[in-house]
Amino acid sequence: MVAYLNISLMHVKKGDKVTVIAGKDKGKSGVIVRAFPRENRVVVEGVAIAKRHLKGKSDEVGRIVERPRPIDASNVKRVTT
Repeated sequence: MVAYLNISLMHVKKGDKVTVIAGKDKGKSGVIVRAFPRENRVVVEGVAIAKRHLKGKSDEVGRIVERPRPIDASNVKRVTT
């Protein structure tokens, strides 16, 4: 752990191919799109998809957007190729 920045070193980084080993998406795999080292969380493409309801504006209709949510880095493991 880098104490003066309060950042723990993660075992995965952006672009790594990983498999989810715990949680509701256990067994799914994907590529890390974004990493948050301070929170020890990662966003994996196609995993932990949440629906976000967007309100319509005067010129648009409201809609439901699916977005990937961050999951804890301890719930993924790197896949070696």
